[in-house]
Amino acid sequence: MTYKIGSVGEFMTWTKQVIRDPSIAEDAPKRWFDSEETALQSNTDGFSAEALVKLLSPDNLAVLQVINREKPESMRRLAELTGRKGSNLSRTLKKFEKAGIIQFAAGPGRMRMPVLVASRIRLEIDLTGPASAVTMVSTDPTPFTI
Repeated sequence: MTYKIGSVGEFMTWTKQVIRDPSIAEDAPKRWFDSEETALQSNTDGFSAEALVKLLSPDNLAVLQVINREKPESMRRLAELTGRKGSNLSRTLKKFEKAGIIQFAAGPGRMRMPVLVASRIRLEIDLTGPASAVTMVSTDPTPFTI
C-alpha cells in the first residue's frame, strides 16, 4: 500500500501546493495517515470486494450498532445482546478487527471487550488494478487507537 504519513497541517500545505500546481500530485500517494499505526490498521489487502460486501451485511452492521450503543464488556455479552452464536460472532469480530473496524480491549478478568474504533469507512475499489485491489480507509477524524 502506498501512503504518506503527515499531520493535518502538512496535508493542508500540500493540498494548497497542488491547487497551485496540479502536476505535483501525479505520482503522490492517494492516502494520508496521521501515523504508521493508523496506516497499518487501515490496510485491508487481504479482502476481496466480495468479502467486504459480505462482511458489511445488514446482520453484521447490526452487531456494530450493538457494540457502539451497548459497549458490551465481553464477547459473551455481545452474543447475548445480538442473539448470535459465540463461534459465529467470534469469526465475524476477527474479520472486523482485521479490517480495522473494531479492536479488542482487556475486559474484566480474561475477557476481551470489542470496541468500535471506526464509525465510518470509505471503500476504494480499483477495478482495473492488480487483482482488483480493495482499500478501506476510516473517515473518522480520530486514529484507530484505544
